[in-house]
Amino acid sequence: MSSEHQSSPQSPPSHVRLMQMGSFAVPRVLYIAAELGLADELQSGAKSAAELAGPMKLHSPSLHRLMRTLASLGILAERETQRFQLTPLGEALKTEAPHSARSALRAFGRLHVQRAWDHFAYSLQTGRTGMEREWGVPLFDYLAQRPDEASLFSEAMVSFHGNEPPAVARAYDFSIFKTIVDVGGATGNLLATILFQHDRPRGVLFDLPHVVRDALAILRAHGVDERVTIQAGDFFQTVPAGGDAYLLSHVLHDWSEEQCLTILGHCRKAIGPDGRLLIIEMVLPAGDVPHPGKILDMGMLVIMGGRERTEAEYGHLLDRANFRLVKVVPTEAPASIVEAAPV
Repeated sequence: MSSEHQSSPQSPPSHVRLMQMGSFAVPRVLYIAAELGLADELQSGAKSAAELAGPMKLHSPSLHRLMRTLASLGILAERETQRFQLTPLGEALKTEAPHSARSALRAFGRLHVQRAWDHFAYSLQTGRTGMEREWGVPLFDYLAQRPDEASLFSEAMVSFHGNEPPAVARAYDFSIFKTIVDVGGATGNLLATILFQHDRPRGVLFDLPHVVRDALAILRAHGVDERVTIQAGDFFQTVPAGGDAYLLSHVLHDWSEEQCLTILGHCRKAIGPDGRLLIIEMVLPAGDVPHPGKILDMGMLVIMGGRERTEAEYGHLLDRANFRLVKVVPTEAPASIVEAAPV
């Protein structure tokens, strides 16, 4: 049949598209592939389920069905004799891949997260988190009692934000500062990247004790460990004084309005009259413009109890905390830098 008589591919009808979007199976397929480390098993080349099942202690026919499904999603490619290899998309599932997605998929697919989502309707009805309804505590309290889960969560945040740290470091002139205090800076990935790009500043990394325990390795990997003081503490109680720049990277979106005002209040007490507060977040565009932060906002509602905000909403929040919004600096990543000055 000649090409002129062949029908061109068409988008599926609306009801099919909605059912595909709502499928429960795809997230679980991705989670189990990440949890099993399947991409690591395939990094040396194509293999069949029969070859992998023994070492991975899995049922060979069932593993084949999983790999076939991953191939339909473009993550694997099926070759001769039912052997599968990684596609460029699948390469991102390898543990050592640049900006690997593996830890993020593992963390987001954990039981405590999935069961919190079962209470999505409750969150919409009450404004409270499904996490607390299911487990009785906020996420960070839950993680504080489970060090391995806390470490995985920190790894997930590094991979989730991907190329954001270098994009932030390029978008703003951090060389004007002497001391940058990274409040709630977790394992120091952003601070390390900024200091690697800018020779002048020194840094203070401030977060809870069980969070900063993993920071030294990242700081050393960037060659900036001698320029950073690691300080353990709780930003709901205080923040370190002495900085002329205070970073809040993906901190405010985790918390309620009143909790944000507490954090900002401590920053306001610590910052000098000429200092700068730099908030790194996904600033939502107004209207129906697509943005990844709008999906993330649902996770903030159900899991964290926080929210993503528009520029106007950040302006209102900062005004309540005695800061003035100076400007919003876009980056090459989805996140922006909200610059604020004390008033």
